Amino acid sequence: MDYWQHVTWHRWPDWAIFRAGIPESSRLWFVESGGPQLYTDVRYDRGDYLVFGRETAGLPTALLEAGRETWVRIPMVNRAARSLNLANCAAIVLYEALRQIGFEVLQDGNDCQAIHTP
Repeated sequence: MDYWQHVTWHRWPDWAIFRAGIPESSRLWFVESGGPQLYTDVRYDRGDYLVFGRETAGLPTALLEAGRETWVRIPMVNRAARSLNLANCAAIVLYEALRQIGFEVLQDGNDCQAIHTP
């Protein structure tokens, strides 16, 4: 890809280290099918994190159940046929969150930061 030099990202060795390093006030929004609420029905705030699983496996069930109040889903036309890939899902939810905060994170010159945990 021709834009990696413009992206700030960090890779944590594991979930526990990532979780311990973020502010307690930050909410983790788990984006996964089967969530009890739609991604458009929640209020995102600056400092929140969007968490997506692997395209092939999704997020661990234990993580989703523990974070049920912040587990959101994107509605699908046919639940039996997955129609959006991970990149599309990330774009959809990210831009809804940015829209809700008025794109302020982009307007004030800050960059969005990508994170990755194995």
